[in-house]
Amino acid sequence: MTVGKGATLLTGGVARPELGPFFYEPAVLANVTQDMDCATEETFGPVVAIHIVDTEEDAAAAVNASEYGLNASIFSGSRRRARRLADTLDTGSVNINEGHRGSFSSIDAPMGGMKRSGLGRRNGREGILRFVDSRTVGEATGLMTLPRTGKEFAAVIGLMVPLLVALKTIRRR
Repeated sequence: MTVGKGATLLTGGVARPELGPFFYEPAVLANVTQDMDCATEETFGPVVAIHIVDTEEDAAAAVNASEYGLNASIFSGSRRRARRLADTLDTGSVNINEGHRGSFSSIDAPMGGMKRSGLGRRNGREGILRFVDSRTVGEATGLMTLPRTGKEFAAVIGLMVPLLVALKTIRRR
């Protein structure tokens, strides 16, 4: 069976109305090209879109061409090669020889997307920091304090006016 712009449905994709109006069997699509929505859009459904490329560079370019970047998976016989490729992908998580469990199931690993995928992070240090309001506290050390009262301002005005005139003269603001 062929669908849309020429992809081939290898298996699945059958509606399951007895489960609900939006239930479909997991689908595997072959002959996917970069001009198809399933290659560049987030599907959030049980869809595997097989897009064959010639080189690692072509694979990275195809992944990075999308404006989304939630999760990627690399299947390879060489972990070194897969890690090298993983470093080039603009995605929030990359799983090697695994679909998603490696990154989704670790509570210590930050999870979230890049580009238009996801907002913020969950899990890990980055995830907990989204619940924190940061605060800066400054403290005068007494080495060089700024004037705080009218009397203290009056004491330094004799120095400040000539300094400001000198800075204006040399065009410093």
